[in-house]
Amino acid sequence: QLVESGGGLVQPGDSLRLSCVASGRTFGYTMGWFRQAPGKEREFVGSISSSGSSTLDADSVKGRFTISRDNAKNTVYLQMNSLKPEDTAVYYCAGDSRGHYYLKTIRADFWGQGTQVTVSS
Repeated sequence: QLVESGGGLVQPGDSLRLSCVASGRTFGYTMGWFRQAPGKEREFVGSISSSGSSTLDADSVKGRFTISRDNAKNTVYLQMNSLKPEDTAVYYCAGDSRGHYYLKTIRADFWGQGTQVTVSS
């Protein structure tokens, strides 16, 4: 029900935009982005409310990553700027009805399959 796309191999300092297309009733939910690097636990990147009126960002990406959504297209975006090698990970989107702070605990009703982002020179 959630399908991510847009990942790839980029150089440090480059930008990339990930997309997450949702189907069915899942799209009335707060949506979040998460990432998991090899050998590390999954971490919260950010989330956006169902209306798009509020967002929550992890400190590690503030000022560089922006979450947005287009409800008419059932799509959530993660715009990533000034990418660093430490941003390399599999990026997942997820949705839940319980809001930002529940998603921040790395729990959600629905998860996508992930898309790989590699930042390397």
